[in-house]
Amino acid sequence: MMPLISRKGQLTDFISRVWDNGDLDAVDDHLADTYTIHHDPGDPWDGQALDRVGFKDRVEKSRAAFPDQRFDIQALIAEGDSVVMTRLWSATHCGDLPGFPATGRTVRMSGATVYGFDRDLRLTGHWQITDRLGIYQQLQQNLVAQSSAARGGTGA
Repeated sequence: MMPLISRKGQLTDFISRVWDNGDLDAVDDHLADTYTIHHDPGDPWDGQALDRVGFKDRVEKSRAAFPDQRFDIQALIAEGDSVVMTRLWSATHCGDLPGFPATGRTVRMSGATVYGFDRDLRLTGHWQITDRLGIYQQLQQNLVAQSSAARGGTGA
């Protein structure tokens, strides 16, 4: 078994390159042949096993509305073949989502994810909880504020 610190470093690099910066080529450096989303309520890919091409599609679609997204890692806890990451996430709503046209406003959420690794330090999947309700509420508030501003209101 590789040292636990290597898994933490691999995960930090993956989050930075793939999710923060949209580097799809980095997916090949970090993912096992199959990546399983074991638990991620509200995620369209919840319960699916993805190959690298499918994962790249997931990244592209997930980042489309929030291209400047950033994960602020709060803690990494390693045990066995897993690393738990707690984080704060923020992004500017730059692209349309169903029912929510782009507002140009920042949204934020928190969450925790357990990532699994194989013996080659490649990610095999995750189990995640995240505040998607909070994102929905922020998107609603931003839409109301944008509508109010368009009608000459304060937009507060």
